[in-house]
Amino acid sequence: MASVKLTNVKKIYDNNVVAVHDFNLDIKDKEFVVFVGPSGCGKSTTLRMVAGLEEISDGTVEIDGEVVNDLQPKDRNIAMVFQNYALYPHMTVYDNIAFSLRLKKVPEDVIYAKVTNAAEILGITQYLMRKPRALSGGQRQRVAIGRAMVRDSKVFLMDEPLSNLDAKLRNQMRAEIILLRQKLDTTFIYVTHDQTEAMTLGDRIVIMKDGYIMQVGTPMEVFEKPSNLFVAEFIGAPKMNVLKTNLVKEGDRYFVTPCGAKIEVTGYKEKLLAEKGVQGGEILLGARPEHIVLADGPAENAIPCKLEVNEMMGSELHLHVFSEDGTRWIVRVPTIDLSEEQRQHLTNGADLYITFEGKAMHFFDPETEKNLIYGEE
Repeated sequence: MASVKLTNVKKIYDNNVVAVHDFNLDIKDKEFVVFVGPSGCGKSTTLRMVAGLEEISDGTVEIDGEVVNDLQPKDRNIAMVFQNYALYPHMTVYDNIAFSLRLKKVPEDVIYAKVTNAAEILGITQYLMRKPRALSGGQRQRVAIGRAMVRDSKVFLMDEPLSNLDAKLRNQMRAEIILLRQKLDTTFIYVTHDQTEAMTLGDRIVIMKDGYIMQVGTPMEVFEKPSNLFVAEFIGAPKMNVLKTNLVKEGDRYFVTPCGAKIEVTGYKEKLLAEKGVQGGEILLGARPEHIVLADGPAENAIPCKLEVNEMMGSELHLHVFSEDGTRWIVRVPTIDLSEEQRQHLTNGADLYITFEGKAMHFFDPETEKNLIYGEE
């Protein structure tokens, strides 16, 4: 078993700056949990408190039911992979991976078996006699992971391990971490500022802002049911379009009125608004770029816009448009859905009309920024 429990954990620095506020989380055995948020949100500080590299100001951290607040990092049975690899430049790859085992006086034949097994899993067997300077960034990161693997630790902690890699290598290493997780079958806590990493790697995601937990959930839950505006805008790329408008209730039906249009809320979103007893009024309306569609022309539910920028992304276009009131939108349009005539029309300055999918809109309180449907009471 390798469960981790954080109860009312706080981090307060000497100048009374609170970096982490009342952090509560239960991480199950063999779960992969990702802490994600912008720089300075407290995610790495929280990870370092679990590791024992940062003193806990208040609250408790438990690993397998044992409170570890006063234990040294070496006594917590955790392994940590850092952003900057932290390899010894004068040692070979083999010696870097074997280093912690030699400190523990593990027999050399056991060290050899563990190092070669880790190297085989990570695909770095041919580099064992090289020094770190002779390796690429991705290869160095595999060595750092291998050094953590051989310790047979209960919990793997990873602090932005891919942030120094280029985009192509990050994609490759994400896939390798997923495969590694399947082979190691242990508990992972992973820190990143990249929401794509969080969505692809995590069983659950902990989204943080200013030292507070904004939401905890599966990747699908935080994407489809964001509890507040911060989560809605942080998760998803390009980020959600948001504007202030009105929600209107007419009998059993709901409408939104962005930029003079009148668009009906449909499907389960209409049902949930009714179940919550929402009466209408001023709201913040959220619509993801993939849930905004091009309309055929003028209509009650269509917003007239001008095309400002057309970004060709290969399988889709990212259209940056603005409506008559100055509101700017990003619209994702699959290129396969467009005729050649439509593609020719989508040039900068072109007039077009947009509307929203009625079942895919999000509604936020303009003062509290909580989701009117999914926000906590």
